Amino acid sequence: MTMAFTLAPEPSEEDRETGRLLFAGPVDFVKGVTKMAALPPADRPEVCFAGRSNVGKSSLINALTGRRNLARASNTPGRTQEINYFTMGDSRYLVDLPGYGFAEAPVAVVRQWQALLKQFLQGRATLRRAFVLIDTRHGVKAVDEEILTLLDRAAVTFQVVMTKADKVNRETREANIAQVMATLQKHPAAYPEIVVTSSEKGEGVETLRAIIATLE
Repeated sequence: MTMAFTLAPEPSEEDRETGRLLFAGPVDFVKGVTKMAALPPADRPEVCFAGRSNVGKSSLINALTGRRNLARASNTPGRTQEINYFTMGDSRYLVDLPGYGFAEAPVAVVRQWQALLKQFLQGRATLRRAFVLIDTRHGVKAVDEEILTLLDRAAVTFQVVMTKADKVNRETREANIAQVMATLQKHPAAYPEIVVTSSEKGEGVETLRAIIATLE
């Protein structure tokens, strides 16, 4: 049975306001961790963001929170090897996972990161949803398939967020959205709504805020 994937609808006014209020409140960096034992207490729902290096993850997190430098971007793929935790008031954690797909990183570093990611995904009961960022210019690449499969195996619901939508023409955008939807048919943990975003233009930001704010 194939699942029908669609673009996420515009949020209701109520959900839009719930999202606005959540992200307008205090958003603070808690800690960066490299071992499961160092994770904060699992005392509230959390969402995590994953994406290959240079997909625009830091820019999107900054756009969501309205803070210019909350998540720091690195031009060197694989430089950030920590799981970074942020609080959203006292009701949620926002978790920024290290960028994956770093060909220049040492093999041992890649193995260590993959092991930590697997432990995190399988062992964090308060994780409500993983948001996997896919570049609208490229669609799903082989390196993305690895994380999607890992999420399937960990039985963690994930939702694709397409980034940099303003960087392509309409034809390319529609073709790559179709490619993503077709690819997701093979992944049982995929949530059936895709969010298309542009950090620069603000497209999809309110929708994503509302989704995060209304997750139970």
